[in-house]
Amino acid sequence: MRSAWRWLLAISLTASISQAQANGWNMPVGVTDVSADIYGLHMTIFWICVVIGLLVFGVMFYSLFRYRHSKGAKAANFHEHTSVEVLWTAIPILILVGMAVPATATLKNMYDASDAELDVMITGQQWRWRYEYLGEDVAFNSSMSTPRAQIRGEEERGEHYLLEVDQPLVLPINRKVRFLMTSDDVIHSWWVPDFAVKQDTIPGFINENWVKINEPGIYRGQCAELCGMDHGFMPIVVHALEEEEFDSWLAERKEAAEEEAMGADREWELAELMERGETVYQAICSSCHQGEGQGVPPAFPALAGNQELIDDLDWHLDKVLNGVSGTAMPAFRSTLNPVEVAAVVTYTRNAWGNDTGDLVQPSVVVEQIAQ
Repeated sequence: MRSAWRWLLAISLTASISQAQANGWNMPVGVTDVSADIYGLHMTIFWICVVIGLLVFGVMFYSLFRYRHSKGAKAANFHEHTSVEVLWTAIPILILVGMAVPATATLKNMYDASDAELDVMITGQQWRWRYEYLGEDVAFNSSMSTPRAQIRGEEERGEHYLLEVDQPLVLPINRKVRFLMTSDDVIHSWWVPDFAVKQDTIPGFINENWVKINEPGIYRGQCAELCGMDHGFMPIVVHALEEEEFDSWLAERKEAAEEEAMGADREWELAELMERGETVYQAICSSCHQGEGQGVPPAFPALAGNQELIDDLDWHLDKVLNGVSGTAMPAFRSTLNPVEVAAVVTYTRNAWGNDTGDLVQPSVVVEQIAQ
């Protein structure tokens, strides 16, 4: 009977753990060696705690039942017991050492970002991420692409509600990638559970972390630091590719970046800038100034019908490039390239009834940045 009970308990515990993993109650195993080590460490310590709990509560309930007052049990009267005191000191020490040894090895591995094959600068911004592949001349912003209509409840929510971006971070598998992390404004936290990477991005500091992905796929995360009004709208999407695919993607992005740089030297048509500017505005500016430029006064002024913006092009361009001190408006001179700045300024000066007719060429932005 006792043997059958033990088997039933073991089966039920195993089933409950499997069900917890399936339902997302347990932490993910992940797709990196570090995440697998952390999961293994987590489960080891979990089972140690289960065994300790069963032993402690087993002895306690047995004692309560076996030596209950109704059976005439008499309490022992003693003040000290050297053997017991040695045991309840030595056993916890051994348990802690047994947990500390694998935990220390895992921590050392987690913080070893040396010998990386690719460096990526990750910059947190309210409320998006900027990725720069150091030494490759490739950089872009990654913003949430979930439609605002879904957020307002006007459309049915998609499968990856609030976890979609316009441009994912693309990484190769089987290569060690070092992350250098900072922030342009407040503290953010870059967190992808499947990588076991969660690192704060702090203004004025550069933190390090790393990842080596074992399996291709799409992995999602979020900002894990309360960073302001749209904190919940800073998803992270990482697209892990086979090494050859990644090399091809990187070559294409470098070529596109070169073409974009060349675009600063040519004359653009108004329709071209308006189309490009709308894309930039919706990705970068709409989180604060809203999709139709109505803003959220007084924190985020309206752009539609803004007379100061309409009357003074130089003022408008300066605010976009250099930001507004003491407010949430950041400087975009290092975030957006000249074509994007020219496009978004042109767009906001001609959208929502502003209709100034102004057209800002990228060459003008280049001259402004150089001053």
